[in-house]
Amino acid sequence: METYTTGNTAGAEFIAVCRHHLLTEYYPKIERCLMELSEDDIWWRAHETDNSIGNLILHLSGNIRQWIISGIGGANDVRNRAQEFAERAHIPKPELLNLFKDTVTEANAVLEHFDTDKLLEVRHFQKWDYTCMYAISHVVEHVAQHMGQIIYITKLRKCTDLKFFNL
Repeated sequence: METYTTGNTAGAEFIAVCRHHLLTEYYPKIERCLMELSEDDIWWRAHETDNSIGNLILHLSGNIRQWIISGIGGANDVRNRAQEFAERAHIPKPELLNLFKDTVTEANAVLEHFDTDKLLEVRHFQKWDYTCMYAISHVVEHVAQHMGQIIYITKLRKCTDLKFFNL
């Protein structure tokens, strides 16, 4: 069994686990789904009110950027949340994948250098005030939730087992 402990503090362990989930578990699964799908499949939606995988990738990139890169890391918040869901232009798969990869990589760098003594520091996210710990946890949970949707849509479109777990 692999161990992902840091051997330091609970805060350092929390950050290490969050980084592991985002970069080592979630990103590769989402990347694999995109690689399996055609451009049309990435932008497919069962109904106009549903989100396509393309919209979910834009949404996750915006969320990660707003909460971690901006809210935790201090970068300017340039998010246009409504556009993440409104996009219908079929952004090409390589462009979507690069956006998501760059966002996860940048968030990982922010977390890598984050001072864990600030985990309980309260910051402003969207219109709410939360601790940094809450914000980081929110992002990890949010990516996991939408990753599940992306995997499900991929399985629907490809009619195949993606074999993420070979136990």
